[in-house]
Amino acid sequence: MKTLEVVRAGGVVTATLNRPERRNALSLTMFRELRELADEVARNPQDRVLVLRGAGGTFCAGGDLTPEPGEPLPEFDGPPSAPAAALSSIRNDVGRAAMALHALEKPTIAAVQGTAAGAGASLAFGCDLTLAEAGSRFGLVFVRRGLALDFGASWSLPRLVGLKKAKELALYGDWIDAEEAERLGLVNRVFAPADFDAGVADWAERLASQAPLAVSIIKRSLERGSEASFGEALETETVGQAALTATNDFTEGMQAFLEKRAPKFRGS
Repeated sequence: MKTLEVVRAGGVVTATLNRPERRNALSLTMFRELRELADEVARNPQDRVLVLRGAGGTFCAGGDLTPEPGEPLPEFDGPPSAPAAALSSIRNDVGRAAMALHALEKPTIAAVQGTAAGAGASLAFGCDLTLAEAGSRFGLVFVRRGLALDFGASWSLPRLVGLKKAKELALYGDWIDAEEAERLGLVNRVFAPADFDAGVADWAERLASQAPLAVSIIKRSLERGSEASFGEALETETVGQAALTATNDFTEGMQAFLEKRAPKFRGS
């Protein structure tokens, strides 16, 4: 891939946004490659966790909707007053990448160092888990550029912090540090710089060791639960639980418990 550096180890797929000269701004190519990677991870049973991070000590400075050198402008059939490349990209590349990551049945982790701004913040908050290095900062700065939210932030933000706080963060576009983001529930854990890489690796490896089918069902049931009635949530739990009791992973989990050892889940 041109803009992503992808490494696989022990079920953990680590994708590094690799445009350090642009502070890892999300180009058209990067949006497309994120979508392709999410689809690839979804298909590969050996891939259990997707970790996103940035090269050069910065997570992502936001969106960069200009084409890569030599790449033609995308075709566009919208209003003549609108920037053709931007609108076509938002409809196609940005939206499809966001949907592919959201639809991924496997857990995603954003590992944030430095700055996560604009679409970079949306990307970080849109992952299932967000880990941050002390000293990093987040900014939904769209309003300061005369833009609306993107990459699914209008959906994820109010679910994470509540509608009132979401409006404050989005309408003012103020920066918040990692510690404040953790306090608000936008970040799961803040690590000291010296502990960041080891902390991210530990969280990813522990998640990759869990039963993949159970992880997938738990992830989806939690997401659906925020919009379901209590009865609907119970039904979702019942169906998921019944399905999982017929898996080899359930048998392995129970056997490991009885034998007082760590389970070895295979995703079947």
